Order: sequence, then structure tokens, then C-alpha cells
Amino acid sequence: MARLKAARPARPPHPARRRKAYHHGDLRRALVDAGLRLVEEAGAEAVNVREAARRAGVSPAAPFRHFPSRDALIAAIAAEAMRRFRREFDQSLAGLRSQAPLERLRAVGLAYLRWALRNPAHFEVLSTGRLFDHAASDALLEDDRHIRAVAQQAVDDAARAGDLRINRPALVQWAGRAMLYGFARMKIDGHFARWNVPAADAEPIAEAMLDLFIDGIARRPKPAAKLG
Repeated sequence: MARLKAARPARPPHPARRRKAYHHGDLRRALVDAGLRLVEEAGAEAVNVREAARRAGVSPAAPFRHFPSRDALIAAIAAEAMRRFRREFDQSLAGLRSQAPLERLRAVGLAYLRWALRNPAHFEVLSTGRLFDHAASDALLEDDRHIRAVAQQAVDDAARAGDLRINRPALVQWAGRAMLYGFARMKIDGHFARWNVPAADAEPIAEAMLDLFIDGIARRPKPAAKLG
């Protein structure tokens, strides 16, 4: 009978095969990107440092020099979401043809609503105060101030030009913010179905709603005096 060759002991897997190698060196960014994907897939409540590490292909202990807690990771995710929001916001306004104050204000509102409706998970992170301390994130605050300043400038310019029906810029800003935020939260909180808002028509409805708001705050030209 032929002698059987002794089986060679299996070689240990190459280190690169044991675990997906981490090549690019920017661990912080990789963890934030992994966290953003978690938010998109399962909501902000699903975010945790260990799962972000697993998705980034590093050991569970590796992230903690960047993010010592879940709150720190959530804050970084929110800052990145706000950065993306500001970039798209600025791009939307850069293509605006008219610089009339109320046209700019409409463009501000439309950019806000479109981003919120297309990125509901990211908007939820930014809008839910219990997830992290918004005031502690300098990067987030800087981008938020920029967006609010653009909106405020449009309202102030409309007031100076006499375009507002009631010359109360702060009230206009509060009302506009409440409308935009409320409609975006309706989507996040699952209220569209109860209010018979077809999800496919959310953006056209948002645009029509915004036009209704602008029409409501705009000053009406006085009718021409009748002769004779």
C-alpha cells in the first residue's frame, strides 16, 4: 500500500488576510465615515465606537485616542454632517440668478429643505439636542452661524428694501425657521403618511409651501389710485 504523505501543518494566515488592512492613515476620518453610514442605515441611536471601529477595519481599542466616548463620536459625525450641509447650501446659492432679498430668502429655505429631506438621518443628528452638546462643537457652530447669517442677511435686506408686509425681521426668521424645521421633522418622525403627504412629492410640496410663506410675508404694492 502506498504510503500517505503526512499532511503539512496549515500556515497561519498572512496578517493582511486576518483583518482588512488599514492603509490610508486617517483613522479619525474613517471612523466618522463609518459612523455616518451607521446613522444612514439604522439611525443615530445605533452609533457606537466599537461598531465604527469594526467597519473601519481596526481593533476595538484603536478609536479611543480620537473618540474617548460615544458622545465624542456623535459630535464629530454631526460636525461632518453640518460641513456637508454648508457645502451644498453654498453651492445652491451660488447659482442663484436674482439677488433680490426675498428671492435669496426663498433660495435659503429651499436649500435647507432639500438637504434635510434628502439626508434625514444626518438632519436628525443635527436637530436632536439630546444626542450631544451642540454648543461644545466649534466646527459645527461655525458652519451653523454661517448658514444663519446668510438667512438673516436676506431678511434684513428685505426689511430695508421695504419688501416685508410687517417690518419685524426677527419674527420673519422665527416663523421661517419653525416652518422649515417642522416639515423636515415630519419626515424624520414618520408623520407624512398621517398627513397624506406622498413621500415622492415631498420636495415639490416643500417648494409650494415655501412659496406660500414668501407670499405671506411679502409687502403688497398699493393699488393705483383711480382717476376721476
